[in-house]
Amino acid sequence: MNTRVAAVEDLERRIGHTFADRALLERALTHASVGDRRPGVQHNERLEFFGDRVLNLLVAEELLDRMPEAREGELSGAFHKLVNLETCAEVARSIGLPAALRLGGGSSKTGIRTADRVLGDACEALIAAIYFDAGLEAARAFVREFWAAPFKALHEPEKQNPKVVLQEWALAHKLPTPIYHVIEQTGPSHRPLFTIEVFVQGFEPVRGQGGSIREAEKVVAERLLTKINAQ
Repeated sequence: MNTRVAAVEDLERRIGHTFADRALLERALTHASVGDRRPGVQHNERLEFFGDRVLNLLVAEELLDRMPEAREGELSGAFHKLVNLETCAEVARSIGLPAALRLGGGSSKTGIRTADRVLGDACEALIAAIYFDAGLEAARAFVREFWAAPFKALHEPEKQNPKVVLQEWALAHKLPTPIYHVIEQTGPSHRPLFTIEVFVQGFEPVRGQGGSIREAEKVVAERLLTKINAQ
């Protein structure tokens, strides 16, 4: 079986929905880069536009239900933690969406398949596709299941981003901004592993790994902070 066909089937299994309209699913998974070589191909940008609105509605609805006493400011703060590029990209990774994407020639080699922007947009396009294929209740079920972890995190103490902490430490000590380098990417496209190195003047570079560049950067920043604090 074709690798991508298997990835699409795996995606449907993970989300618990088999599409009646296969063309709609294919469109949701098609990045605009495909049109660079094949004019006329329908890609997912219009679906992403609509899916963003559906996601906004469903998350706002869920927040009103979960936080009946919250004021508008509190609701808005929670909403922006739930509906953002990073959260959508993480949901996309959790359902195996990267391997199911259809990209233009050479795009996979540039890292576009694992980019937060591409994955976040595709996740919203998928929400729109579910809506058009099976209705609002199906879209609502998807959001409730795969946004369960982000909703739970709303009530947990917020941990400061170690990259921000490291940068603030460097500035406070009049040092240049930390420099991050991608050393290598290994593993299959649907489960990549990035090795990142961070350098701060006066310290040996520190390496670490993560399933995304953002995650790996946080890992190495945390490790370097631990090293700094131990001195």
